[in-house]
Amino acid sequence: MFSGIVEEAARVVAVENKGSNVDLSIHCSFTGELHIDQSVAHNGVCLTVVDIKPDDTYTVTAVRETLERSNIGLLKPGDLVNLERSMLMNGRLDGHIVQGHVDTTAVCTSVEELDGSTYFSFRYDAKPEMVAKGYMTVEKGSVTVNGVSLTVCDSEPDSFRVAIIPYTFEHTNFCKIKVGTVVNLEFDIIGKYLARLSELQSL
Repeated sequence: MFSGIVEEAARVVAVENKGSNVDLSIHCSFTGELHIDQSVAHNGVCLTVVDIKPDDTYTVTAVRETLERSNIGLLKPGDLVNLERSMLMNGRLDGHIVQGHVDTTAVCTSVEELDGSTYFSFRYDAKPEMVAKGYMTVEKGSVTVNGVSLTVCDSEPDSFRVAIIPYTFEHTNFCKIKVGTVVNLEFDIIGKYLARLSELQSL
């Protein structure tokens, strides 16, 4: 489990196709603290460490379903990826409950500077059957964008907006997001459970 509080925006150093899978090698400051089989969120996608190099580089493997559901397959050497290690059970939940299971992708439709913050708008494919299962946003609710826990504003049936403070802009890959950029979304797990409970009660 994660909290959506990004530890570091690290750089991809290598991408290797292995059949239907892709190996990503990442250079980051806390590589020396990682171990094989550890879970790390990459742009909000929980991936397992499979190799660690002495040059502060580690490797994770993304399978086909992950590549099809997220923006991991779009990453290339030089790109920044948001990283978060799994939560410690005795730690504070500074963001919100994040599983590291990306639900879908969205496209950035606008970037606007306003009163010291940067507002990003995103649009996603809101299929009715998925909305019924809780794959949606609500005003002032939580959403995870590229692994960052954020508060929704201007929630619409297939779009929403978030405000990014300067610190988050500078310390995550939001600094690289522009109109047309594809991002990962994970909707609030509490909303998904409530939608499922409502569905079962109607049977």
